[in-house]
Amino acid sequence: MSHGASQQQYGIWTSKNDPRVTKFGKFIRKTHLDEVPQMWNVIKGDMSVVGPRPEQPSIVEKYVKVLPIYARRHMVRPGITGWWQIKSRAYEESLTEMQRRLRYDFYYIENLSVKLDIEIILRTVYTVISGHGQA
Repeated sequence: MSHGASQQQYGIWTSKNDPRVTKFGKFIRKTHLDEVPQMWNVIKGDMSVVGPRPEQPSIVEKYVKVLPIYARRHMVRPGITGWWQIKSRAYEESLTEMQRRLRYDFYYIENLSVKLDIEIILRTVYTVISGHGQA
């Protein structure tokens, strides 16, 4: 399967300077306004504030086939922010990056605590205020 065909079959992560992101899209991503609708999912109980970040179903399908332990990250409710978001600055999709992401997600799952959630929330607030994060 060619790279282009695999991208058509599966969703792909956005990358730094992704040409698909408009100027307005870059603004709402940089200011994290694109996360506001996720609060409705938290209110409904479908998501938590903190937990492994949900992924596009096509990406889940792709990585469950390659990394069967990937499904373990679904043991807890997904979150708006998580350990991976505050520990990693890499946003390029790759098997290596997904393995790193899983290590961070599993660390969170294995160390669930109010203290860890508070640390993640505080670090997320710092990331948003300092202007770090993906745009």
